[in-house]
Amino acid sequence: MREDVENLDITDVTANWVNAAVLQHQIDERIKALADLSHTPLFFGRLDYQRPPNRPRPDIADKAEGAEGERFYIGRRHVHDAEGDPMVIDWRAPVSQPFYRASKKDPMDVGLRRRFGYTSGDLTAYEDEHLSDPSEAAATSKLLQQEIERPRVGPMRDIVATIQPEQDEIVRAGLGGSVCVQGGPGTGKTAVGLHRVAYLLYAHRERLARTGTLVIGPNKSFLHYIEQVLPALGELEVKQATVDDLVAHVEVRGTDDATAAVVKGDARMAEVLRRAVRSHVTLPTEGVVVVRGSRRWRVPAYELETIVGELLDRDIRYGAAREALPQRIAHAVLVQMERSGEAPDDRVQDAVARNTAVKAAVKAIWPPVDPAKLVLRLLTDADFLAVHADGILDEDEQKEILWSKPVRSVKSAKWSPADAVLIDEATDLVQRTHSLGHVVLDEAQDLSPMQYRAVGRRCTTGSATVLGDLAQGTTPWATRSWDEALAHLGKGEAVIEELTAGFRVPTDVIAYASRLLPHIAPGLTPVASVRENPGFFEVRPTTADEQVVDACEELLRNEGSVGLIAADARIPALTEALAATGLTYLGPGEETTAQTRLTLVPASLAKGLEYDYVVLDEPQAVVDGEPDERTGLRRLYVALTRAVSGLTVTHAAPLPQQLA
Repeated sequence: MREDVENLDITDVTANWVNAAVLQHQIDERIKALADLSHTPLFFGRLDYQRPPNRPRPDIADKAEGAEGERFYIGRRHVHDAEGDPMVIDWRAPVSQPFYRASKKDPMDVGLRRRFGYTSGDLTAYEDEHLSDPSEAAATSKLLQQEIERPRVGPMRDIVATIQPEQDEIVRAGLGGSVCVQGGPGTGKTAVGLHRVAYLLYAHRERLARTGTLVIGPNKSFLHYIEQVLPALGELEVKQATVDDLVAHVEVRGTDDATAAVVKGDARMAEVLRRAVRSHVTLPTEGVVVVRGSRRWRVPAYELETIVGELLDRDIRYGAAREALPQRIAHAVLVQMERSGEAPDDRVQDAVARNTAVKAAVKAIWPPVDPAKLVLRLLTDADFLAVHADGILDEDEQKEILWSKPVRSVKSAKWSPADAVLIDEATDLVQRTHSLGHVVLDEAQDLSPMQYRAVGRRCTTGSATVLGDLAQGTTPWATRSWDEALAHLGKGEAVIEELTAGFRVPTDVIAYASRLLPHIAPGLTPVASVRENPGFFEVRPTTADEQVVDACEELLRNEGSVGLIAADARIPALTEALAATGLTYLGPGEETTAQTRLTLVPASLAKGLEYDYVVLDEPQAVVDGEPDERTGLRRLYVALTRAVSGLTVTHAAPLPQQLA
């Protein structure tokens, strides 16, 4: 298929060089999408239907006639032969759906479902289920279990061979509605979100090609970890970003303390900004006189005031209203011209709108607003903030967000991440933000209300897939409920789904971590591991950092990746200990190799990552590294649940009492 595309001759099929360049770019993208992936088989399953899948369910007479069905091989990509006949069906096609949802109770007209097993790309096993045979008992798939428990080396990979029925329902949900997925560690929520994007691009390709799709992750390390999943499924056009990337109107060089960040991230700040923006509008006290030739046309102040009042009442974007104002004034002049017997047209109205007197009036009534300068004034001018935060923020909250030192300009200001979000809100008040067709927001529990609003602006006319775990909220402003978060996002109608079956974290590990749930997320359903392998778990007291390195070396004797997770403050000491023993390691998000399988991970960057084995250093230090105990325990919960096959907890200090 790739060679066919490479051999296309477009010499005489385009009208000009521009069309030729566009067509060549499309061909190049198609070739990239058809690239071979090492050790990735083209198909992983087979469905034998009892009858053609698009045919209505037969009655008894039809069955008696022995109507034969069809056989389909299911894979990551559609594959056809030289004649164009399909050999492998894309996993997203409707005919592939029973591979994920058919069961003994509801075989969905499938007689046989076959799973194929591979080792390094070589077919090594297969497993059959005769779903319509009442004499065959339902059994757990050994190949499915092996695929789930396969060692994690390198970046995150697709799960098309192991998608479960409850996951498939979310993946194939329609484009029109938004979905929120609450899922504990190892339930596959990130993979479900990414595969949902791939499915939507398959089912609504033309629409999403026009409007665009975006995956938003918590940090660069996480995005690097997941960046190969969609390309492996042939989807190359999906953009990835962090929330900080979305709101990068200014250079961020500063930080806020937790209290100030919570106030700046509060949804009430949106009203403070709205008031501050609208305060620039000044009601006119004088009329406008427009001179055209020998005639003078006057729009009195009371009529201008009516026009301005109407624009304010419409509550449209500040910039849009400012662009409409000269046209409204010009229209008032044209009405006078028509009354005097003239017959002006649109060109006259445009000329009047560009008149010097009209421009001067617009500048005085509705001056331009620079969003960054506006936010800077709010944060540095106590009186200006007090006026617009009156009745919204109390005096203490206003003092928290005011900068102690004066700033000369926008460029010299040391903006914080929360400040950048405020500037993005102000920018949207002036000029509407471009909306995409679909946005996936991962690790959503950590966003502030103002950050939710920033993401929501990117999908006002589209839909969203929101992924997260309330128990893993590790910011002081982490959301307490999905209903609240979705309201800030502007997607209050979203359907909330919960994944509770754990496919990644071993039973003993998730049971230990779940001891924290009553303290960090009361009422949340604990994850139930479906893995047959209970995993390796050990709590090991230590007296020196060298013993932590010893634990890493022990786990490196196993196959797969090893993550050493520690409180951020402990990273320098552990770096020295690793260097002293000559043990090489990577940073979070870097791809492991056969030679280097150990990654040193600060606890603040562990979210979303996974390793076959994890050494968790000093749990109490992880808790103490956060501004409050609740956030610290949530950070610890995240760190405890990064292991796929085994976890060793090392500690010199006493363990947190919540783990007792």
